[in-house]
Amino acid sequence: MIERLKRMLIKEFIQINRDPRMKGVILLMPIVQALVFGYAVTTDVREVRLAIRDYDQSVESRELISRFTGSDYFEAVARPATDDEAQRLVDAGEAKAVLRIDAGFGASLRRGSSAPVQLILDGTDSNTAGLVLGYAGKIVGTMNRTVLLRLADRAGRPINPDPVPLRSRAWFNENLESRNFYVPGVVALIVTLVTLMLTSMAVVREKEIGTMEQIIVTPITRTEFILGKTLPFALIAIINVLVVTAIAVLWFRVPIRGSILLLLASTLVFLTSTIGIGLFISTASGTQQQAMMSAFFFYFPAVLLSGFMFPIANMPETVQWLTFLNPLRYYLVIIRGIFLKGVGPGILWPQMAALALLGITSLTLATRRFRKYLL
Repeated sequence: MIERLKRMLIKEFIQINRDPRMKGVILLMPIVQALVFGYAVTTDVREVRLAIRDYDQSVESRELISRFTGSDYFEAVARPATDDEAQRLVDAGEAKAVLRIDAGFGASLRRGSSAPVQLILDGTDSNTAGLVLGYAGKIVGTMNRTVLLRLADRAGRPINPDPVPLRSRAWFNENLESRNFYVPGVVALIVTLVTLMLTSMAVVREKEIGTMEQIIVTPITRTEFILGKTLPFALIAIINVLVVTAIAVLWFRVPIRGSILLLLASTLVFLTSTIGIGLFISTASGTQQQAMMSAFFFYFPAVLLSGFMFPIANMPETVQWLTFLNPLRYYLVIIRGIFLKGVGPGILWPQMAALALLGITSLTLATRRFRKYLL
């Protein structure tokens, strides 16, 4: 058995080496995807394009405007003369928000009266609009405390602008940077995509290039054939994990607080499921094009139902039950736990057990689906 597996491994690596497209998928694609996704996948909002309508033109209104433009969150791009012009800027996408300050703003503040301002947001992207609204609330809240202190000083009486102060502290991601949350997930996405693409075409490629007949007449068993197809891609995936992890840590400065060995071990368990699913697709497909389409048909729902972009708890209950069949769901919990929390097997064993169960099931189905004869 060992000798037959050895020959299968040699054959697989020779085939990979002779296919320039395959080498590009294995070596270049993970690096490019890690860099592109690392920059693109983020929910942090910076330099929101802000149009300013200041009808008051007072010291207080200019102070409020400077608080907006002096932060890292807003960038003044226009000062429209009319409300119609401000609406046009939002409609054209040239401004994402409009700050409107009515006349009498400064006088109301000096009297100690309420002086409302209006922030008009482009709500097309509700997530971004919610973040912008939160940033604006913090800026206005800071100015409110400043105004209260001025009024108290003028009246000659002390005042506490924060009677119930909130002292918050974020664990594991101290600066609340979304990149620290998403980039470890990118590692999981890349590994899933590469292994699915490679393994989904592994068996059907043998049929298309005419080498399946040679395999059929050999004494290799179905189990040995599946193992021979699994091991090379598992090794390639481990190398990809190391490369992408190095990019995440060294390039994007994402902390990794847990054990690298645990990360590799959990990746091996995860690979049994993705490789098993890919091989099952390959044994059930007639052409490489059909296999690739089937792999993408599985990949995109798996990403959407993994919790990478959308919290699973916010999904309908029926969909939440479906996510238990998704190996990517468990691997994301593991990889984020290792990167950000530094947790060990004592915490992650339920996810690893679920991955092992899914992996054994998928490899068993792929082995049973493979037949050593031509239809």
